Amino acid sequence: MKKFAFGAAVALAVSVSSGVALAQDIAIGVAGPFTGPNAAFGEQLKRGAQMAIDDLNAKGGLLGKKLKIELGDDASDPRQGVSVANQLATKKVPFVLGHFNSSVSIPASEVYAEEGILQITPASTNPVLTDRGAKFSNVFRVCGRDDQQGTVAGGYIADKFKGKPVAVIHDKTTYGKGLADETKKALNGKGVTEAIYEGVTVGDKDFSALVSKMKAANVEVVYFGGLHNEAGLLVRQMRDQGMKAQFMSGDGIDTVEYWSITGPAGEGTIYTQAGDARKYPTAKAVVDKFRAANYDPEGYTLLSYAGVEVWAKAAEIAKSTKAEDVAKALRGNTFQTVIGELSFDAKGDLKASKYTWWKFSNGKNDEIGG
Repeated sequence: MKKFAFGAAVALAVSVSSGVALAQDIAIGVAGPFTGPNAAFGEQLKRGAQMAIDDLNAKGGLLGKKLKIELGDDASDPRQGVSVANQLATKKVPFVLGHFNSSVSIPASEVYAEEGILQITPASTNPVLTDRGAKFSNVFRVCGRDDQQGTVAGGYIADKFKGKPVAVIHDKTTYGKGLADETKKALNGKGVTEAIYEGVTVGDKDFSALVSKMKAANVEVVYFGGLHNEAGLLVRQMRDQGMKAQFMSGDGIDTVEYWSITGPAGEGTIYTQAGDARKYPTAKAVVDKFRAANYDPEGYTLLSYAGVEVWAKAAEIAKSTKAEDVAKALRGNTFQTVIGELSFDAKGDLKASKYTWWKFSNGKNDEIGG
């Protein structure tokens, strides 16, 4: 088996969720940041996948076998993600639900492609993931793409904040910079030139110099490409310095943990995300089960459920768990899932993906429209 690594070896980051899978079981991988600053999102992936597997097993499993999970903690680190991918390959999993970060999914996908493992991500939105040709015909996603999301964001800013100075900020990651660049591209295409375009470093906690720079430029709209940690700290420091600019972002802040960082400073933050699957009639039974267990299936929880669900449906059609057989079934059929009807194009992207606007207010995040 071919191994992929970045420099020095990374410690084993894969754990079995509940004992050793029996020979007759089908073990599937679930990979994401279960520790570290983005663990809230990893929890969404894990919860969604586990519920889907529990529901499948309650109906008899897949192809006459029960399903088990192999968890791989990538901690949002590309090197650790590659280590996780290699370890999952040694477990002979036919399918991986993951990863969360685009910067992890892209290098990990090299392993999955080499080892014949089908990959479905519920969260990695960078276009590069599915734009690399036939070698990666095993890669799919049940979320949208940043070129779609950025078009929506840039168009909204240009139309709703005409003539207002705009700052486009990103966290220098594959996801964050990619989303910011797509938003900037859409803005520029509508004749808007941003007043400030700048990157911050993941883990930074002091953005006072950046805030001062934005204040000096009289910025009235701040678009941030990145995740909830840096976004939350940035908006807090903006408000602390008396900056009242509208704060906007993408699906990387789609967790109530954003509010736990910002407090009242996060009031009025708007961001793009797929429609609220919790409100879909197709999701009601699953949402009710989550809430009965005192868990709100926000963010990527239901997308993760759908990722496992659509893989299992395709495997049943193919009567096989081999990646090439399941991939063919995924591209050749339309699937009814917890998040509605899904179908995939030749690249492995959804044929239809719609981003809507969400707003944080009084500690809650709710969809406010298209």
